[in-house]
Amino acid sequence: MFETTESVAVKRDRARTRSFLSFTLFFIVLWFLVGYFSPALAQSATQISTARVWPSPDYTRVTFEAHAPVSFTMMSVKDPERLVLDLQGIDITAVLTTLNEKIAADDPYIKGVRVGRFKPGVTRIVLDLKAEVRPQAFVLPPIAEYGHRLVVDLYPAIPNDPLIAFLDKLESQRAAPTPAPSAEETPPAAEAPRAAKPPVQMRPRFIIVAVDAGHGGEDPGASGRGGTREKDVTLAIAQKLKARIDQEPNMRAFLTRDGDYYVPLHMRVSKARRVKADLFVSIHADAFIRPQARGSSVFALSERGATSAAAGWLAKRENDADLIGGVNLDVKDPYLKQTLLDLSQTATINDSLKLAKAVLSEIGGINTLHKPEVEQAGFAVLKAPDIPSILVETAFITNPDEERRLKSSAYRQQMAEAVFQGIKRYFAANPPLARDRLVAGQ
Repeated sequence: MFETTESVAVKRDRARTRSFLSFTLFFIVLWFLVGYFSPALAQSATQISTARVWPSPDYTRVTFEAHAPVSFTMMSVKDPERLVLDLQGIDITAVLTTLNEKIAADDPYIKGVRVGRFKPGVTRIVLDLKAEVRPQAFVLPPIAEYGHRLVVDLYPAIPNDPLIAFLDKLESQRAAPTPAPSAEETPPAAEAPRAAKPPVQMRPRFIIVAVDAGHGGEDPGASGRGGTREKDVTLAIAQKLKARIDQEPNMRAFLTRDGDYYVPLHMRVSKARRVKADLFVSIHADAFIRPQARGSSVFALSERGATSAAAGWLAKRENDADLIGGVNLDVKDPYLKQTLLDLSQTATINDSLKLAKAVLSEIGGINTLHKPEVEQAGFAVLKAPDIPSILVETAFITNPDEERRLKSSAYRQQMAEAVFQGIKRYFAANPPLARDRLVAGQ
């Protein structure tokens, strides 16, 4: 039997209707799925909330902060020098696209930054470099006010050690020639002794004081209610103390940091030893949970535990600076082991106590003392085995009255002068050893 033309047309219309309904149902289901899963997909992507750049003579640090851990890969590329970071599951936002604006023209290592989508789910950041670097990248878990952080440190391939420049400057000052006598002062040739031997000139070496401004960079230290940051106060006082020390003809100061960047605690000690410092003075501004706490303090290292619960609490807070400032724990410190072994020698701690008492007596003249005696605790920054070392808490930044004083340039200068006078008092009672004298021409 043959189908009529009308029955064929009816079947064709029914087929078209079924196809239309199938496509319509497909798009309805697809729309539902996209609407249901797109918020979850959007939430799964991580955004960099903050990006910070900390240039310094020693290295440049770039920090990326996010609400979740950041997964990354890193590789170096030659001709020209570049560092490539691939961040997995990271959205491209204004925080990243404006990162190039944070690169200073005088940054020692970074020329510029480029950001783009490398492939689905991967954001690529390219750091264009000014020279070859030794990069280190590591992640830090949330601590204090920070979330998850990816830290990238760029060290020069050939370290341009600022300590060498400091020592070279001292040597050039030591070797400066003595001015020749004027014509009026020169005796006639006939009167000059023929067989006279020029006297050996003895010249005292410079007394070097390592001045350490606490905190810096990623680690702001404590903060006052008025927004004053400890890292800013400590740097300002340290700079004033250096200027005062440098005014003395036989003394020079060395700053462990001279800008807003973080220096790990053990590196502060190492720097002081490398410049052969005679003393180490770390500047801080105290903090406590109660705003009524007030007064200045001076601390020395203890081998047997803290002299008070407050001193122990403070030492732990200061030692935690490495966790906040950010230290690559995968890099072993061969110096630290020897330092801890050498701490069995107590002579340096005894000298530190003498220095601390001299400084405490001076700062008591410009501010209330939190305690009338020197305290001791296990401060990591005071662990140089051969350098008398003290930590000065200049005032409580968490006390509103003392915060206002710490913001004052006049008080900062007074504190620097008081610490300086304490240092001079220490050397008056404990003169440098015989090695402190150099023979000219040797």
